[in-house]
Amino acid sequence: MAKTLNIAVIGGDGIGPEVTKEAIETLRTVSGAALSITTSDFVLGAQHFLDTGEILSEETLDALASFDAIVLGAVGGDPRDPRLAGGIIERGLLLKLRFAFDHGVNLRPTTLLPGLTSPLANPGAIDFLVVREGTEGPYVGNGGSLRSGTREEIATEVSLNTAFGVERVVRYAFAKAQLRRKKLTLVHKTNVLVHAGGLWSRIVDEVASDFPDVALDYLHIDATMIFMVSDPSRFDVIVTDNLFGDIITDLAGAIGGGIGLAASANLNLTGEYPSMFEPVHGSAPDIAGKGIADPRAAIMSMALLLDHHGFADLGLALSRAVATDVSQHSGTSASRSTTEIGNDIRALLS
Repeated sequence: MAKTLNIAVIGGDGIGPEVTKEAIETLRTVSGAALSITTSDFVLGAQHFLDTGEILSEETLDALASFDAIVLGAVGGDPRDPRLAGGIIERGLLLKLRFAFDHGVNLRPTTLLPGLTSPLANPGAIDFLVVREGTEGPYVGNGGSLRSGTREEIATEVSLNTAFGVERVVRYAFAKAQLRRKKLTLVHKTNVLVHAGGLWSRIVDEVASDFPDVALDYLHIDATMIFMVSDPSRFDVIVTDNLFGDIITDLAGAIGGGIGLAASANLNLTGEYPSMFEPVHGSAPDIAGKGIADPRAAIMSMALLLDHHGFADLGLALSRAVATDVSQHSGTSASRSTTEIGNDIRALLS
């Protein structure tokens, strides 16, 4: 009997529902008889908040917890709308989901596929994986302000790092490196952030003894930015904290041919809660409803979903189909609709 994956689908805002529709249809196609996919739609995002005043209720959170996985399109409205100021949707929806479901690992692969153009003059071979810690660092909301709005205002943002949280993401990164080219790079700023950096360095060194065939490297975050554009082929697996990972992966998406193909996974490593899979791009309200959004990042996120749930062969087949589509339609994506791109990829899987 085929295994069933029960998936919660949050299309979200802008182009989110459009690309998510293609992703789910493609997931069904590649799964075939090996995997049964059932879905339930949830209406959440900036527009939902503007319509109802609700971002993510505890009742909805409880309902989402019962699924095997969550597929997210994109969220976000007009940044000029004062009702959406202060990242209220990002904090109230995306971060709330990550913290509530203990998404300790944020996974973002970057590969410059044949047919894609990098903004780098001589990019070389770009194929690396960023393993970013997902529930700690300065994103935990530990901080505050005094005398707000005055010239004497004081604002703090505390970076929280635990041995438990660091070790699990580091161990996961080493395991991924062992399956790839056996090189792991820790990225931090240990010469200035001595307390958090010291914790990360010590745990990386401790875990390294369990992976003797993985070569270990270290770079400061600023040096990483230099090498990301001057020698990106030096990277295999990068492990880093929440903030540095956020910065690195945006640049990685740019040098890898654009965020239109950048996929991501927010992983709960124990299986106690559902992991969440989403494209890196935003809601792009300027092109929403026009049927021209590129769905391939959302589709590639389904490859990460399949791999995480033990269907690595199906995930690989899906990744290869997207790579073939990129190669066959190099420079022509703008001439194809969202649905046409999805159909072309599904035809390669049939």
